[in-house]
Amino acid sequence: MFESLSNRLTTALSGLTGKATLSDDNISATLREVRLALLEADVALEVVLPFLERVRERALGMPVTPGLAPSQAFVRIVHDELIEVMGGQSEGLALNAQPPAVILMAGLQGVGKTTTAAKIGGWLARQEQKKVMLASTDVYRPAAMEQLARLAETLSIDYFEADSGAKPADIAKSALQAAKTNFADVLIIDTAGRLAVDIEMMAEISELSGLLSPAETLFVVDAMTGQDAAQVAKQFNETLDLTGVVLTKADGDARGGAALSVRQVTGKPIKFIGTGEGVDALELFHPDRIVGRILGMGDVMSLIEEAEQKIDKKKAEKLAKKITKGKSFDLEDFRDQIQQVNQMGGLSGMLDKLPGMGGISQAAKDKASQTNFSQFEAIINSMTPKERRYPDLISGSRKKRVALGSGTQIQDVNRLLKQFKQMQKMMKKMGRKGAMNNMMRGLGGMMQQGGAPRF
Repeated sequence: MFESLSNRLTTALSGLTGKATLSDDNISATLREVRLALLEADVALEVVLPFLERVRERALGMPVTPGLAPSQAFVRIVHDELIEVMGGQSEGLALNAQPPAVILMAGLQGVGKTTTAAKIGGWLARQEQKKVMLASTDVYRPAAMEQLARLAETLSIDYFEADSGAKPADIAKSALQAAKTNFADVLIIDTAGRLAVDIEMMAEISELSGLLSPAETLFVVDAMTGQDAAQVAKQFNETLDLTGVVLTKADGDARGGAALSVRQVTGKPIKFIGTGEGVDALELFHPDRIVGRILGMGDVMSLIEEAEQKIDKKKAEKLAKKITKGKSFDLEDFRDQIQQVNQMGGLSGMLDKLPGMGGISQAAKDKASQTNFSQFEAIINSMTPKERRYPDLISGSRKKRVALGSGTQIQDVNRLLKQFKQMQKMMKKMGRKGAMNNMMRGLGGMMQQGGAPRF
């Protein structure tokens, strides 16, 4: 996420390293590079210029802080100002209305609006313990209603069945009544999109807004459209009383222009960010955490929250007890750890959230991709239960059989066993610490000095 912008900004800011003081000359040179980095990331010019001016003013008027290098102080200024550009504080959903609180989804066609409606429903059910109902008023796009119904079923969320031949306003009124009857806390209404903003579309969604009096009207926008996303959001905001923005497909956005432009252009907060195709791939938008990722400072809080949600606590506790009792860490335990990491998006997904990992090349991150772990899991699955419990049994002939059964090469099996031995040693050393620490330190043992994964 935001790899291109991150790399450019890191390079630009490194130009101040070793400078004894901050002067107008060296600040100007650095700001030119920052300006290019932001414009190449497709950040709106109306956002870039005021941002650079604020950074310049703060840097030149900054008092000398003992023990803090000028370059570090400048990075802190850039960090703080980027957070302000993105809105400062995280803003969640305001659902204090009389139940059912209505969330109205708006946006163009193809931005992931229907999927996002379901993701928010899942997030509310999972994180806020809300009873959610989903409904679609999109009577124009083929299979739009069926798509939302399938997603609702996957998430075990109520879905309001409507006649695709009905008028959107009638569907909305019926869905609201059904939500009341079923004592739903939240009703999420998906609306039709168009390829471009048009009068008919805006009239329809304005009518829905008037009928439903939504607590939240969220504009869904594709992050990869850059500053165009902010301009379209601005157009919608002129007709609708938008309360927030959801950025989708951020996992495929190497630039970051939309994230840095939307708040400033529309005045509306970014509330969620889509981080993948899965129904749970949605995060609350925290400006400080996103800026930390962009500047290579990591995002430990998001990593911890993700671990708390996705790691199987029973398995973790079972492993902790096993290790503290002095029992050996075996390949079945190793497979469990692989599965836990894959649940969190793979090692490459975790790297972006770890401090100091911003400088790792994309090639190194690719080596840490989920594909490697998936291969390891396949190899372990090709072993007998006895071989998993007693890895020392795996001799040359057994390696050949395991490689054949997993569709890999003998060198792949050897690489797995080498990584396993390293983690086994680490687990032994960390035997008296918590399961989470064991896992994280074990993963650290797979990293070369300087952070490059050894795969």
